[in-house]
Amino acid sequence: MSIKNYKPTTPSRRQMTTNGFDAITTSKPQKSLLTFVKNKAGRNNQGKITVRHKGGGHKRKYRLVDFDQTKKLNIEGKVTTVEYDPYRSAFIMLVTYVDGDKRYHLAPNDIEVGQSILTAEKTEIQTGNRMQLRNIPVGYPIHNLELTPKKGGQMVKSAGSSAKVVSLEGAKAQVELPSGEVRLIPKDCYATIGTVSNHDHGNIVIGKAGRSRWMRKRPTVRGKVMNPCDHPHGGGEGANPIGLKHPKTPWGLPALGVKTRAKKKYSNKDILKRRKK
Repeated sequence: MSIKNYKPTTPSRRQMTTNGFDAITTSKPQKSLLTFVKNKAGRNNQGKITVRHKGGGHKRKYRLVDFDQTKKLNIEGKVTTVEYDPYRSAFIMLVTYVDGDKRYHLAPNDIEVGQSILTAEKTEIQTGNRMQLRNIPVGYPIHNLELTPKKGGQMVKSAGSSAKVVSLEGAKAQVELPSGEVRLIPKDCYATIGTVSNHDHGNIVIGKAGRSRWMRKRPTVRGKVMNPCDHPHGGGEGANPIGLKHPKTPWGLPALGVKTRAKKKYSNKDILKRRKK
């Protein structure tokens, strides 16, 4: 993938970069796999904003991506196109199966149009193939990882990410996630071979505030520039520090670096090694 730079015709253009979209093979999505998702702009069913700084943005349609693929077990498919998906950082690929069915999958790095892929309990170790963890060799990069059998891929789905099987000893497989966490996962769970596409996604520079608005991100106001009635950090003459030992949220709760994970969470028993700090 290449990153496209611009001539510095304006101050924002000087820094801005965009995706070169070298891997994309078509700009027309499969109509039967499109649906419309209403933009709720961070509001709940009462119309109250529960997630701030969301709303607006460019119109877009949701692509129905098959994260499970077990309904096409042992049926060979061919990669027809590699496409852009406005709802995710990774690229997606349209797979046409020998029975005529078409489905969107997450596109791995270096996937090529015309390549055959297969989902089976055990199959060839090849980029794009999906199989059970018990049959994946230690050290191979994997993505679209199941945590519960038959639930479909839940983890390692963002651009450029990959996990790897560390050990297959014992009742469960030990998998190292992109964060560095090592977790126990049932060996019946499926994962796809390869690294997720669009690995340079994190190197793109947004460049201007308007481009964030296209992506449905609204402006954020710092608490310290508010009044004391609006935020615990507010008040004071001029540019003052927040005046607190630790930062707080607008509602007075501890912020930044405070552990929010439940101490007795059900999945604690499956975590062998915590993620890197």
